[in-house]
Amino acid sequence: MKAILIRAAFTLVLCAGAANAQTETAREPAAAPPDYRLDANWLCRPDREDACAQDLTTTVIAADGAMTRETFTPNPNSAIDCFYVYPTVSLDQTGNSDLNPGPEERLVALVQLARFRAECRTFAPMYRQGTLASLRARMNGVDGPSGDRALAYSDVLAAWRHYLAHDNQGRGVVLISHSQGTVVLDQLIKEEIDGKPIQAQLVSAILLGANVVVPNGADTGGTFQSVPGCRSDNQTGCVISFVTFRADAPPPADGIFGIAMDPLSPRIYPDSHALCTNPANLEGGLTPLRSYFQTDLGPWTPPGFAWAANQQEIDTPFVSLPGLLSGECVSTGRHTYLAIHIHAGENDVRTHDIPGDVIVQGRLFPDWGLHRVDVHLAIGDLVELVGRQSAAYAARHQ
Repeated sequence: MKAILIRAAFTLVLCAGAANAQTETAREPAAAPPDYRLDANWLCRPDREDACAQDLTTTVIAADGAMTRETFTPNPNSAIDCFYVYPTVSLDQTGNSDLNPGPEERLVALVQLARFRAECRTFAPMYRQGTLASLRARMNGVDGPSGDRALAYSDVLAAWRHYLAHDNQGRGVVLISHSQGTVVLDQLIKEEIDGKPIQAQLVSAILLGANVVVPNGADTGGTFQSVPGCRSDNQTGCVISFVTFRADAPPPADGIFGIAMDPLSPRIYPDSHALCTNPANLEGGLTPLRSYFQTDLGPWTPPGFAWAANQQEIDTPFVSLPGLLSGECVSTGRHTYLAIHIHAGENDVRTHDIPGDVIVQGRLFPDWGLHRVDVHLAIGDLVELVGRQSAAYAARHQ
């Protein structure tokens, strides 16, 4: 009975795009997909002013409080593309969102995708995702709008096929996603890429905030049959995946993140585990992380929070705190995850804690860990890794 409840929770909480897609589609014909020829149906595309073409200037705060300014310059000659599917962010009060980008969609693209413009052209379709209203109702066990999981997937599938037909032109591509977006991309990879000719153009897949399953002692054979986990900087066609928890607050025993279960087949895989690949050190070990946070965290900001005790006014949209955070992939036997350590020494004037816990209507959900900031915590390392993978991909395809 407990396993059944866990499977149900996983499918509902992540608004999975795959678990019952065929059944739902059989009951009711799927709505027509958006017309992705229209610029309005994309959050980000190359060579235009949009959600990704925003200011990424960062204030870098040292342990003694000294502040320096770090500017960002996109690569105008990127050799590869990045195709991104955003997490559950829509504030629409229906079960599925509309296609009108609100501030929440624009912000998540800015925070999770825009920095990759240092290494790739960015593509991010709008899609009719399961909304926060639907998710929160399920998390709190109350009545609320119900989302159509198949609709979200069918939109992204249409965007992907449009991108391949009209934009890709044989270029290598990095897939990037978080949470609900990862559930959608899991299905897309499984059905459209894994074991098919297009797999040769996969530079990597960054699938964060949801489980990707691999057998013990192997890197393929669980969620994907021929797309392995990334284990070295010059490896391409592979997956980077992790969920994050504080090192001193590991997943609870019945937690759904970081276990050998994915939403494409909501069952516990035998002799398997959730993939964890630390982008700062693919070979393993505790390693400093290059994190970037929004300076203004809005409703996430705890009372009295400051990035530094002697904080001067910060006039940049992002902050970075070098040396404050490190991560390592660890396993409890049931859970495998990226454990986040905070290294705030006695004389470190910066914040001694970070935001990111999932709190809904005053209730903490410890089984979600630092889900809100999965991407923030290692985005600098992810961008650098994509740069190295791009070079390795180019060398192999000369």
